[in-house]
Amino acid sequence: MKRFVDLAELDTVAVRDLVTLATRLEQSPRPQALAGKVLGLLFMNPSLRTLASFQAGMSRLGGNSFVITPGAGTWNLETRLGAVMNGDRAEHIREGIPVLASYSDVLGVRAFAEGVNLEDDLNEKVFQQIAQLVDKPLINMESAMNHPCQALADWKTLDELDVPSNGKFVLSWVNHPRALPLAVPAAAMTMAAQRGMEVVVARPEGFEIPAALADKARKLATASGGSFTETTDRAAAMKGAHVLYAKEWGSTRHYGDAKADGELRRQLSDWKVDESWFANARPEARFMHCLPVRRNVVVADSLLDGPRSVVLREAYNRMPAQMAVLHRLLAR
Repeated sequence: MKRFVDLAELDTVAVRDLVTLATRLEQSPRPQALAGKVLGLLFMNPSLRTLASFQAGMSRLGGNSFVITPGAGTWNLETRLGAVMNGDRAEHIREGIPVLASYSDVLGVRAFAEGVNLEDDLNEKVFQQIAQLVDKPLINMESAMNHPCQALADWKTLDELDVPSNGKFVLSWVNHPRALPLAVPAAAMTMAAQRGMEVVVARPEGFEIPAALADKARKLATASGGSFTETTDRAAAMKGAHVLYAKEWGSTRHYGDAKADGELRRQLSDWKVDESWFANARPEARFMHCLPVRRNVVVADSLLDGPRSVVLREAYNRMPAQMAVLHRLLAR
């Protein structure tokens, strides 16, 4: 494995092998495995779990890391090709990225969706520009339409909970004050499809999954013996569910139009998860969310703090999952 940018680039056997390695490293970290190795972390956008888990995981394997957050102690980075750089961005990625790569043995990059042009974000315009400048192992720490690190940790969490590979996985849109990227929803549904699950996306009108992402999930599901469907019927989606994975995302019908998106979501405050959502689910059904989460907007306190919720285990699993990725990329 030379890069980790999309979980779907690995076959199911390879993903399960990574999950097994993550469990092994969790139990026996091998503190000298990456001694002398350096992990570079470039965050074009905020982070809590990804930043902390990568640094902790690299340290547990005996390596070191450095963190660059453009505009916070370092120069702002320009990503536009052909830009006239007479504004607040003092350095271009065409120089900055190769320099960071030269200082590290592996480079992790987070570059969120720009949220303006859906086609550009579906094509991973910014992340791909950065990736082309990296001549070292590269890790996608969340791009416009993907978050493979979260997806790998979620797969590990499902295995730990003994959720069957052919179980029912419901990804539901939930309320939020503003439009958020599609990266985590896309990664979660494709992960579950690749695992062989019955994947159902529940969402209101106007928040449809883009065709390119739906087609990707459908193909993965077909190859693994699972299925993929979308519905606006929340109750029907939840019938017999093993897992409810809640996540916010912006209106795809009004992509880049904050006003129209806001008007649409103002009518959807009832898309807040509480125990009533699980009336037709399996008794042991679990609640998942990648965090951060807005309490009593996205999910009720009582559910988030209750026995169904596994959000803290998901968050913890980011570290061993990423340790497995680092080990696979760098250990000899």
